Amino acid sequence: MVPRLDYDRVAMLNRFRQFWTRVITPIANLLLRLGVSPDAVTLVGTIGVCAGALIFFPRGQLWLGVLVITLFVFSDLIDGFMARSSGTSSKWGSYLDSTLDRLGDGAIFGGLVLYYANSREGDSTLMASVTLWALVMGATTSYARAKAESLGLQASGGLAERADRLVLVLVVGFFSDLFDVPILLQIVLWYLAIASTITVVQRTLSVRKQVLADPANAGLGTPPATGTNGSSPGTGGSSAATNGSTAGADGASAKPEQPGTDSKGGPDGSASS
Repeated sequence: MVPRLDYDRVAMLNRFRQFWTRVITPIANLLLRLGVSPDAVTLVGTIGVCAGALIFFPRGQLWLGVLVITLFVFSDLIDGFMARSSGTSSKWGSYLDSTLDRLGDGAIFGGLVLYYANSREGDSTLMASVTLWALVMGATTSYARAKAESLGLQASGGLAERADRLVLVLVVGFFSDLFDVPILLQIVLWYLAIASTITVVQRTLSVRKQVLADPANAGLGTPPATGTNGSSPGTGGSSAATNGSTAGADGASAKPEQPGTDSKGGPDGSASS
């Protein structure tokens, strides 16, 4: 059953991409002819998403904020198409795109936190906390995958991936505000807070399973070499010398004090040089 669901989901996403590819192709080609770079489109799109979320959401204008965000979200499709079409795809572009995506995600959920914080409804404080938790867990979900991949491991999948979170919160947020049914958005935020937490746990357990299955993944580097006596190279002699000097010091301290001196070692209590 699960493989079938995954197949249907992939097929649906492929149809979605094909549709929007036909829509954005003329726009992307026009921008390239005008000399606009994919990085510029990425930056402008992120600024637009952040502005739409942080300006309109705190005012309670969710539907308007979603419209603005949706307009700029498509820049994420356009810049990628532009980079591939112009042959300028690079690690820098991938890094910039992923980093700015995190800013946009934070602005969307942060705007909703401010929306509930400014609300006078009885459960507004609770919903602000739930939304904040969804934001934190969403960021942790993305970080868990990035960190795992940096270690040569895999940590994808789960109940609430980035695309799922954005589509749910934007679509439901739009209609819940447009038709004045706030409970819809609250249900979605509760779901995302819980599902994102489960996703973090799933990815963490997946990474742990991979590490335990392959001993080569267990270490992060080569441990330092040790000497024959278990100490680090070059430290055996110094350790022995230290032990000897320590013993000497202990022996000296065991001697009775000479007349006319105190425990500081100087005659008549004066400090010795």
